[in-house]
Amino acid sequence: MPDSARPFRRLTILMPVYNEARTIREILAQVDAAETAGLEKELILVDDGSTDGTREALQALPPLRTPVRTLLHAQNMGKGAALRTGLTYAAGDIILIQDADLEYDPAEYPELLAPILAGRADVVYGSRLRGGKPARDFSLFYLWGNKLVTLTTNLLYGAALTDMETCYKVFRADVIKNIQIRANRFDFEPEITAKVLKRGHKIVEVPISYFGRDKAEGKKLSWRDGVAALWTLLKYRVVN
Repeated sequence: MPDSARPFRRLTILMPVYNEARTIREILAQVDAAETAGLEKELILVDDGSTDGTREALQALPPLRTPVRTLLHAQNMGKGAALRTGLTYAAGDIILIQDADLEYDPAEYPELLAPILAGRADVVYGSRLRGGKPARDFSLFYLWGNKLVTLTTNLLYGAALTDMETCYKVFRADVIKNIQIRANRFDFEPEITAKVLKRGHKIVEVPISYFGRDKAEGKKLSWRDGVAALWTLLKYRVVN
């Protein structure tokens, strides 16, 4: 589609943040420098009740070229709640979710945006498991937990995903804004996936690089989140 006819003009990057004082400066620099396939970009950052100095680090940041809106939760409410808050202010035609922990590389934005810009997808997931990109090894626990919830997703919703739990999810704004998100925590991932698939929206996966961290480095997922993901997938198979 020629640029003059392309209906997409702006990208909103939603970044939920919770206790990421060690990484927040670097990830914001990477997002600021990232190419966005010709789209204007804005960053909506939601600090979800950080207590480790993240808020102080944000106040001390030099200005970025990218317009930034910072929203503050008085207490920690969870990733889903932070994204719900951020979506209220998102003005972009395309919305991309970015974690603040340096596990994902903003330099890959053009690859993530390409299927939507070309009209081949409504939603794009960046898959850490499609191969062809560098990746720090998953722990066995996270790898097989992810495979289990992804397989459950595929069986329940007739999909063929390889990485349902990926952070890098990119949406046409009209898709995600027409979905009511109820999840407050990491169950956002299965909830949004279930609802996108039930509505018949087309998800395209593209391979991405991944530099995962472990518990000692601040990984926040636990086995309880895996159980919650399975329950969420089952629940939304039968309810809206």
